[in-house]
Amino acid sequence: MINITLKGGDVKQFESGTSFFEIAKSISEGLARNTLAVEVNGEVCDINMKAEADCSVNFLGFDTEGGRKAYRHTASHVMAQAVKRLFPSAKLAIGPAIDNGFYYDFEFETAITNDDLVKIEDEMRKIIKENLPLERFTLPRNEAIEFMKKTGENYKVELIEDLPEDEIISFYKQGEFTDLCAGPHLSSTGKLKAVKLQYTAGAYWRGDEKNKMLTRIYGTAFPKKSELDEYLVQLEEAKKRDHNKLGRELEFFTTSEIIGQGLPILLPKGARVIQTLQRFVEDEEEKRGYLLTKTPLMAKSDLYKISGHWDHYKDGMFVLGDEEKDDEVFALRPMTCPFQYQAYLNRMRSYRDLPLRYGETSTLFRNEASGEMHGLIRVRQFTISEGHLMCTPEQLEEEFKGCVELAKYMLDTVGLGEDVSYRFSQWDPNNREKYIGTDEQWEEAQGAMERMLNHLGIEYKVGVGEAAFYGPKLDIQIKNVHGKEDTLITIQIDQMLAKQFGMEYVDKDGEKKNPYIIHRTSLGCYERTLALLIEKYAGALPLWMSPEQVRIIPVTDRTLEYAKNAEKVLKGNGIKLTLDDRNEKVGYKIREAQLEKVPYMLVLGDRDEEAGIVSVRDRKTGETAQMSLDEFAKKLRNEIDNKIR
Repeated sequence: MINITLKGGDVKQFESGTSFFEIAKSISEGLARNTLAVEVNGEVCDINMKAEADCSVNFLGFDTEGGRKAYRHTASHVMAQAVKRLFPSAKLAIGPAIDNGFYYDFEFETAITNDDLVKIEDEMRKIIKENLPLERFTLPRNEAIEFMKKTGENYKVELIEDLPEDEIISFYKQGEFTDLCAGPHLSSTGKLKAVKLQYTAGAYWRGDEKNKMLTRIYGTAFPKKSELDEYLVQLEEAKKRDHNKLGRELEFFTTSEIIGQGLPILLPKGARVIQTLQRFVEDEEEKRGYLLTKTPLMAKSDLYKISGHWDHYKDGMFVLGDEEKDDEVFALRPMTCPFQYQAYLNRMRSYRDLPLRYGETSTLFRNEASGEMHGLIRVRQFTISEGHLMCTPEQLEEEFKGCVELAKYMLDTVGLGEDVSYRFSQWDPNNREKYIGTDEQWEEAQGAMERMLNHLGIEYKVGVGEAAFYGPKLDIQIKNVHGKEDTLITIQIDQMLAKQFGMEYVDKDGEKKNPYIIHRTSLGCYERTLALLIEKYAGALPLWMSPEQVRIIPVTDRTLEYAKNAEKVLKGNGIKLTLDDRNEKVGYKIREAQLEKVPYMLVLGDRDEEAGIVSVRDRKTGETAQMSLDEFAKKLRNEIDNKIR
């Protein structure tokens, strides 16, 4: 008999070799029916797996991440089986579950069409009705390679060849279809209910633009058709909010092929919003004791060699020159830390100088792969609210706390605070060449960050292998309207680079010591933040951020002078506005202002001038109210100064 510890802490005994499905069924028929996968000692496994020893068990339904991924991963295999039935010559690459569905990459002899997607989806439904069991089996590495070679799946062969020689390779079989896969999966194809194929896209094999371009088919799956329908409605709404579409329509930004991919042009509206955000950040950082620096956009390779970026990040940098031919090779900066360290090294420091907080509005350059770039969210040149704090070990926790509080304040103020999650990004000791420093230094830094996060009560996920090459990070994550997750803000602990750069301070005991460094952003990348704000508010930004806060619309030429007086008064109060004195109908002007998401309109007619008032049309309510111009100006200033959303 073995002991099975359930999620609530109850312990039940079963015979060794009992499947987890049978265990779930013994608890309740409903639990067995709704369980898609099982978490055993923290690892997600197939529900049909057998319990061989004492373990802790959590049964996973579709309401859990592990359950959803098993469900949708099975859907990706069903799609691959359908493709192989309809296109036998297609080659299989990879097909994982993702946050909102799944995808599979294929090499087709000829391009597929939307009509083909319909056929594939129909074939998937047939496979689901066949209720084929998914059976897991394993092979030694050399046999697995031969097995895949016989089936002609060269991409699978390449994946297996990259694994260690002693690796046991797992496969899943359903009917005539077998795929290389680590799992987990549902017990049968019949467990799937509602599936939908969405669209195709190009994807380089293994994400490398030097490799062959494959066809990626995206889809999603839900246990109920009603849930699928609801999701598809949400998806349509997301398309309307997509900053890459809406931001261009509202003229926040544009792009040019002759300038290059990932190099957006901020139009006056977008530039004005980012200017407002930058001023907000810089003013707030100054209040919190940050000192402003302005450092070069490039440096010699010597600087990056000291920091380690040359060895660990060179492929992501824009290098100017050839090391074999030129005496000096430069590179555009991918981050500001080595530059701000030179500001610290300007003179000898004492413990009395610490903590020393440097802040900078930094333009950075990163050589992103072409397939990774999207609108303003991932670009090759961007601007960031970057900062570095040098402190003593005793000051580390308080300074880290201050960085977290600043980030939270910024996010709450712009309205993104409720949309973020937190990831504790740690090193991967099995990928040692990726990092500098000793094992002891990493354990010390990660231990310190873990204690601080727990003291702050932050709920976080752990991301092994997501740390910077010099230290662990707290990454503040956010998803765009399509569910794609990116890092918005990062706060990193670094106890290594100070020593490499010779950064020291004289402590109370007269000894020279290396400071701890905190790398952090307070609002992250401004371009990415702008994209997320456009999506969050569907282009209707809060008044204090809006590039145009008021549009004045005189009803006739008779009230033009009255409108110009209102323009003068409001501009004197620091309001961003436009006077629309075009020879167009008033209704047309109002509709245009509405489409451009202008927060307030002043529609001024003869009666307004006679009464000495203004008619204010509110974007939020669509209603019009009358008030004095001074009263309106005070209302605007209150909203702007208090950053009301």
